[in-house]
Amino acid sequence: MTFIPLSGALTAEGHVLTQRVYYEDTDFSGVVYHARYLHFLERGRTDFLRCLGVEQAKLHAAEGDGLAFVVHRMEIDFKGSARMDDVLTILTRSEKAAGAKLVLDQEVRMGERRLILARVTVAVVNRAGRPRRLPTELAAKFG
Repeated sequence: MTFIPLSGALTAEGHVLTQRVYYEDTDFSGVVYHARYLHFLERGRTDFLRCLGVEQAKLHAAEGDGLAFVVHRMEIDFKGSARMDDVLTILTRSEKAAGAKLVLDQEVRMGERRLILARVTVAVVNRAGRPRRLPTELAAKFG
């Protein structure tokens, strides 16, 4: 049996995560409800960080100001729909990591078909919610 990591994998194309569509993800017609794609995108971003070795809980709890990531802006293009039991691939790539923000490009695909294209700007904040610079060693992981 081939082992597939629960948190996806880093590839030349970016971070790749596979997710199945469940009943809870769909609306009354059996199509994935538009807001559920935000969940798939969030899982992709979270597991991307995990695969880079970034432990968000430890960053937030770190001595001093701590550090957290919050979505500041999101642009989404809906290109197609998925249905219950479809297998989706969430692709996440780092576009920019500098100052107090990250810019990530994400896609949700079903096979080769792109369903969702998203550009997500993530603000880096301290525990008080104020912007803070991304530490150099952390920014380098997104390079």
